[in-house]
Amino acid sequence: MTTYATICFFSFIANVNGSNFTVAIVPLSKHFHVGNNRATWLTGFNVLMFGLGNVIWVPLMRVLGKRPVYLVALIVFVAANAWSTRATSFGSLLGGRMIAGFGASAADATVPSAVADMFFLDQRGHCMMFFHFALSSGIFLGPLINAYVVQLHSWRTSCEWIGIAGGVIFVLALLFIREPQYNLERRQWPEDQIPAKRTYTGWLSLTVGLNRDKPVRRFLITFWDILCMAFYPPVFWVGCLVGMFVGWTIVLQVTAAQIFLRPPYLWQLHSVGIFSISAWIGVILSFYIGGKLIDFVANRARQYDHTIKPKPEKRLLALIVPFLLSPVGLIIYGQCMAHHTLWVGQAFGYAMHSFGFTAVSNIAVTFAVDCYQVYAGEAL
Repeated sequence: MTTYATICFFSFIANVNGSNFTVAIVPLSKHFHVGNNRATWLTGFNVLMFGLGNVIWVPLMRVLGKRPVYLVALIVFVAANAWSTRATSFGSLLGGRMIAGFGASAADATVPSAVADMFFLDQRGHCMMFFHFALSSGIFLGPLINAYVVQLHSWRTSCEWIGIAGGVIFVLALLFIREPQYNLERRQWPEDQIPAKRTYTGWLSLTVGLNRDKPVRRFLITFWDILCMAFYPPVFWVGCLVGMFVGWTIVLQVTAAQIFLRPPYLWQLHSVGIFSISAWIGVILSFYIGGKLIDFVANRARQYDHTIKPKPEKRLLALIVPFLLSPVGLIIYGQCMAHHTLWVGQAFGYAMHSFGFTAVSNIAVTFAVDCYQVYAGEAL
């Protein structure tokens, strides 16, 4: 559990990093004398690298194991945030944010693969929900934390504290992340040849998950598998679905940061951060719908069909609830913003969308992992 908890902490801070400039669009545009639209590149390209980085991390995971990948990624993450604090031009800061997104991406697609390694099928949806809870908490609590940091200090300080947090997680990873990946085939050992139980320090070795069988070839094969699996209908559908929800989340965060600072609202920056608590409430409410419920539905379907393993598509029944709530939430948010109503309407719409975002992400990702368990990292 310490391994999974540390990975979830990494996922949390990685997503805080992705949303750290959504509340600082106006200060950044003034500092670098660029338009608001161009200032949003600092968020957009960070999120782009957050997705594309897995094309490198997942093949490395198959060659080196998951523990070395997390440690290297955390080093890159901390270094990129240190770079961002010292950036003197918009281009330099954009480069720092892109590298930070690349480092943070190791806490994304590799995690469902780790969950598939560590937890049984009948509890996978519930266990996967802890990862998505950490991910969504980072997305929606990140603006709250960073709004106070930017208002009390500066946007540079927001990069500083995220870099420090990444350093703390690196130490935790060094001590607590064990290698969940196994390369040896299962076999029946003779009694006199059973390997000794691995010690604590043995689990912390960087070579436990190392694949010594033609590592370059394994890297290239995994890279090719990622490109091929992108066109598998279930994977393509999950990617489009989750990507759509991520895109709307960024839109909501960026527009809130810009509109609430202008007339007729004239909020302070920290108030924009507090507004994101409404979204986090939606995340909390989705914990059961997106986690325990899909395990319950899949296991009941397995008993009804008299099969050993639940069918992955049975989990998709739980999508009905978020599919009904999230679009309505977006409409409420947009209409309230357009007509400059009291902030309560926008908060309800934001909460409804975040509920759908977290639930849909977990349901869809768990479905994809069930479909391609051995290739969970490549698929996601």
